[in-house]
Amino acid sequence: MLKQKIIKNIVNITLGSLLIFLIHSVTYGHSGRTNSEGCHKDNKKNNYHCHNLKKNNKSKKEYKTFKVIDGDTIHFGKIKYRFSGIDAPEKKQICQHDDQILLCGNLATNMLKNKISNNKVMCLDEGIDRYKRIIGECFINNNESLSSFMVRSGYAFAYRKYSNKFIEDEEYARKNNLGLWKMKFEYPWDYRQNN
Repeated sequence: MLKQKIIKNIVNITLGSLLIFLIHSVTYGHSGRTNSEGCHKDNKKNNYHCHNLKKNNKSKKEYKTFKVIDGDTIHFGKIKYRFSGIDAPEKKQICQHDDQILLCGNLATNMLKNKISNNKVMCLDEGIDRYKRIIGECFINNNESLSSFMVRSGYAFAYRKYSNKFIEDEEYARKNNLGLWKMKFEYPWDYRQNN
């Protein structure tokens, strides 16, 4: 009788430990909730990415050749993508760092070019804007969001007028004085309105 109780307790402890291990692995192995597109903020890796893009029912396309137009726009031949949820400086927009005047639009464009480099780009379509550009989110590598990267590195801003998706990335860049946050600048939407 005592042997049976001891064996039962050992089995219960082993199963309980296994259950705790499995829950811990699932919870901490990949943190963050996903949205309807299967995307989320990975708090462990401090980035924004998506899962199962190929299985997603939304319109998706993969491109090998592209032209970066600015910090939030890419052209794939005649197909024009405007990143959703972010806004980057315009090409002729200036910023000031110490006593130096810089074209912050060029800084953002170059940051995006360098990030994409020779990677394939996959985009999820979200709609069409008034300029007939596809509005969407584009990714490289293991589904790493280019929008999140641009905002988190400080070379684009969360476009709160249209989305709340990248506010955490912007707060991170601002708090850490990254990219344009270490300069004097005008928000792109204000620059367009004033020029």
